[in-house]
Amino acid sequence: MGWSMCGHLIEAGYSITVFNRTISKAQSLLSMGAKLADSPNSLASQSDVVFPIVGYPSDVRHVILDPNSGALSGLSPGGILVDMTTSEPSLAEEISKAASFVNCFSIDAPVSGGDLDA
Repeated sequence: MGWSMCGHLIEAGYSITVFNRTISKAQSLLSMGAKLADSPNSLASQSDVVFPIVGYPSDVRHVILDPNSGALSGLSPGGILVDMTTSEPSLAEEISKAASFVNCFSIDAPVSGGDLDA
């Protein structure tokens, strides 16, 4: 799902940096011109807006909230995190509080519908 949406952004002319725990899954985006980050933290430090979309709440916690490598630890004040994972409402609230603590903004925007709808 993230691949399809990211591909549309690249085709529209946006500069995109991607991270995937399985680098081979990002290869087609890299061939379209995306840049590769080595962690969610690194990606966030190069971005104004971050759009994570992962599988499970435990993945969300790691990718967004991990104090060493998570996106929120790299996002600059004023940055925006748009979590597109279909997850738990309580986790969205936890992310919102953590984002506020570092002077960033969090939007819970779960996506469903599969690749064709993306």
